[in-house]
Amino acid sequence: MSEKSAGPILEVVGINKSFGPVRVLHDVNFRVYPGQVTALIGDNGAGKTTLVKCITGIYPADSGEFRFEGKPVIIHGPRDAAALGLEVVYQDLALCENLDVVQNLFLGRERLRRGLLDEPSMEAATRETLASLSVRTVKSVRQMVSSLSGGQRQTVAIAKAVLWNSKVVLLDEPTAALGVAQTKQVLDLVRRLAAQGLGVVLISHNMNDVLQVSDRVSAMYLGRVAADVPVTADTRREFLVELITAGRSGDVGITNSEVSE
Repeated sequence: MSEKSAGPILEVVGINKSFGPVRVLHDVNFRVYPGQVTALIGDNGAGKTTLVKCITGIYPADSGEFRFEGKPVIIHGPRDAAALGLEVVYQDLALCENLDVVQNLFLGRERLRRGLLDEPSMEAATRETLASLSVRTVKSVRQMVSSLSGGQRQTVAIAKAVLWNSKVVLLDEPTAALGVAQTKQVLDLVRRLAAQGLGVVLISHNMNDVLQVSDRVSAMYLGRVAADVPVTADTRREFLVELITAGRSGDVGITNSEVSE
């Protein structure tokens, strides 16, 4: 795992979010470092999805501050997030099965030349992006997505995210429903993203995946960050599970008085 060599590229400070009388996020602090994989873990309802949607501008935060590359930023919507270099790969991948790899990567952002689609340029950019990620499982960039395996589709979705000079990539359950071999391919790709200097957020319920590829873990419990800790050779799965299910493991985590506030 890489050492933290710079300040956070993305920092969330004191974010609160409520839906009517229900407070979903409580003074959440969250940091993502360049060249590192930060795992965001938590049980269903812990606030992970709401936090990601606040970061990407889908939901407006009620209070708090976002900083990108050390500077305060205001994210009004997904376009603002994308302009900063924030890309999300959702669990459903948002790929069109009736289109090929090139068409999916450039969907909505097609390149034109003299009023026509610039197919050679888009094909070349697709090949370059896949090559930069050392992707060898996709045989042809003109292969229809409907013919790809689950692991190959996840690879295409990740390539689509990094094609646009992204600086932070958030991956929502990237290995869900994948077999052992395909999971390894995707996790290797996650590490390669970090090796290229991107800040990677891995949202996962699979603690084995988290321990395998993450540099840091931010564990959420009932809308709060219970702990933000580095992953070391001594980090155990049971420790992470306790943070998720109880908000505390040993002397690490939140107290009962904090939960009752």
